[in-house]
Amino acid sequence: MPHRQENEIIYADAERCMTCHSCELACAVSHADGQDMMSAIAARQPLHARNHVVAFEGGAMPMQCRQCEDAPCTFACPTGACRQADGRVDIVEQHCIGCKLCVMVCPFGAITVRSEARVAADALTNRGVAKKCDLCVDWRAAHGKSEPACVEACPTQAIRVVNLDAYRTALRAARAREIAQSHRHMRIPF
Repeated sequence: MPHRQENEIIYADAERCMTCHSCELACAVSHADGQDMMSAIAARQPLHARNHVVAFEGGAMPMQCRQCEDAPCTFACPTGACRQADGRVDIVEQHCIGCKLCVMVCPFGAITVRSEARVAADALTNRGVAKKCDLCVDWRAAHGKSEPACVEACPTQAIRVVNLDAYRTALRAARAREIAQSHRHMRIPF
């Protein structure tokens, strides 16, 4: 059986987030149809972030799609618009019917359905299209970037893209060290 590519995941560190909203602005601009911020504002194009900084007592946390391995949105979507593809959870907007089932099942509240003035002729709906973090795949390709816009914009590096295989390997190594350290201090008679 071939090895399935693991999803890249967004890791957000609440202790590093200073609630500056740079990640939100960078996200909105990266999805502004190729325009920079000033051009989008001059054209009165609405800017919509696909992530949100949520403040809570004692801190803040950047919230966006976490690229779940068994993403509930992919199981709930009746048209297959939400899908696992190329190591991420993707939305094929042309297949979206705007039913909002993905919104209801997302454990992070990271999906919105937004009506758009321009609807493609082959679109299945006019009730809106599901939008979520797409790891800036198109923006990265168009601008030769290696990281999503939110990661690049975060001044404290509170947001990172993490390869899940590498993360699991590092986690196993850290836990093995902890166990080995605890056993050195403990003598178990056999």
